[in-house]
Amino acid sequence: MKTKSLKIGLMALTVMTAIPFTKANAQDKVEASVGADVVSSYIWRGQELGGVSVQPSLTLSYKGWELTAWGSVGLESSDDKELDLTLGYSTGGFSVSVTDYWFTGGPGYFHYKAHDTNHVLEAQVGYDFGPLAVNWYTNFAGADGVNNKGNRAYSSYLSLAAPFSLGGLEWTAEIGATPWANDYYEANGFAVVDISVGAEKEVKLTDSFSFPLFAKVTWNPRTEGAYFAVGMSF
Repeated sequence: MKTKSLKIGLMALTVMTAIPFTKANAQDKVEASVGADVVSSYIWRGQELGGVSVQPSLTLSYKGWELTAWGSVGLESSDDKELDLTLGYSTGGFSVSVTDYWFTGGPGYFHYKAHDTNHVLEAQVGYDFGPLAVNWYTNFAGADGVNNKGNRAYSSYLSLAAPFSLGGLEWTAEIGATPWANDYYEANGFAVVDISVGAEKEVKLTDSFSFPLFAKVTWNPRTEGAYFAVGMSF
């Protein structure tokens, strides 16, 4: 989501970003990558969506375009499984994308009717200025949720993320807010729902093998929730 992993310029622990959308260079040939995160808790935009989880990803990129499949499978049987598909384009610091989120626990995958679906379709637009990345997300179809009047909320999320180096580690500080009432983020109006700080380091096991280890602390002022999660990437 609920890309939601842990790194934001690192990897949203989509515990970020998350699946967060990755900038691509305008390469001249199709490139592919595959990976997986293992996280102690699945935290996304100030919400806890599961416990210990495995989150695989598969990406194809070409000339600034990226097509990504991202999933999350919790070790607890009560955790919903998730499959997200994202198509995005980036050039320079500018990025735009559309994500189809889908979760188990409701209608099957091929149910897309307005009132009979577990899909959520979200549009994203953003710009990475270097010292600050700004991203706006809006749900425009599917099981989006409703506002205080019971109408489609077009639930939205604004993220401001700033990377920095400290103590030999790479850090990212983020603040996220939803601008109007919606039950998707459990907000009655404008609300800050995510204040987080995360760090990453490379763990070297042998001369030829290492992996990123990342951790993130998240507070949700709206729900008064607080979370600390750690994960590793392969």
